[in-house]
Amino acid sequence: MKRSFYQYALKHRGKLVQDEYSQFAEAMFLDHSFPKSSTDFQEVSQYLEEKAHPVLRASTFDRMWEEYEAG
Repeated sequence: MKRSFYQYALKHRGKLVQDEYSQFAEAMFLDHSFPKSSTDFQEVSQYLEEKAHPVLRASTFDRMWEEYEAG
């Protein structure tokens, strides 16, 4: 069974030197309504568009999603 995008993205949390991926992962972790079990691009993308959190940027999500799909 494929892990969710949320589970994949959590690997970027807790870096000593923060980058856009670790900031995204931290904001995602703190957002209790994030679709944690989703493996669907449209579902997560739509959630992020509606949420409009400044750290949860679409450009960062798109790059992370490409890595998630490749991985």
